[in-house]
Amino acid sequence: MKNKPKISVAMATLNEEANIVRNLNSIHDWVDEIVIADEGSQDNTLNLAKKYTKVKIINVKHEPIFHITKQKAIDACTGDWILQLDTDEVVTLDLKKEILNLIESNPTENGFWVNRKNYFLGKYLTKGGIYPDSTVRLYRRGKGKLPCQDVHEQAVIDGQVGHLKSDLLHYSDPTFSRYLIRHDRYTSLLATDLKNSGVKISFLNTINYFFSKPIYWFCLSFIRHRGYVDGFPGFVFAFYSSLRFPSAYTKLYEMLNNEKI
Repeated sequence: MKNKPKISVAMATLNEEANIVRNLNSIHDWVDEIVIADEGSQDNTLNLAKKYTKVKIINVKHEPIFHITKQKAIDACTGDWILQLDTDEVVTLDLKKEILNLIESNPTENGFWVNRKNYFLGKYLTKGGIYPDSTVRLYRRGKGKLPCQDVHEQAVIDGQVGHLKSDLLHYSDPTFSRYLIRHDRYTSLLATDLKNSGVKISFLNTINYFFSKPIYWFCLSFIRHRGYVDGFPGFVFAFYSSLRFPSAYTKLYEMLNNEKI
């Protein structure tokens, strides 16, 4: 009789006590191991994680790109299949059933896209180009790898890639304050990308980053991709998403100006 394929979950953590229990409760009873690469959490993250018998914790140093830490967790997995999760994500019952049935069928694909449903200002966004927020999260061990070069990169799969139907719930922004913190961090990374790409402060670039890009993006998200269907949360998401361009450009100015001092 053929052995049942084993499933490993790979996660990276740093002070995630607010999210870790909700995440682990959605996976601990049906996966074979949960590998957590922790960057030195100072809150109750590890104490909470240790209550789950399938959790294996590896202590690692802090990395400038969190995907480097995620890859360390992936490398430590021993299952036939790896489900890579963030701690602010929750596997739904439908997604659990789909994954188990899929793996049992021994598919020809080596990796799978998963649709994420993002929670923002008290509701799940369904339009605005934010759903389905597809990401490659399930792959055979040894067939998927993170490039570890960019904050929004996807895993690279050796072989065919399929697409699951069920949703993964994403609670990255449970409050607007949390969203602003992530917005600040993301625009700082974007400013660094602009600098590395050789973008200069000029009249034309200022018009582009303060007017052209934000207006285009807002119209694309709120009108073309029907963000208005999500009401006020859809408007706020489209508006602040468009503000990443002037925010990053202003930070670029600050970075270039500081180099002259």
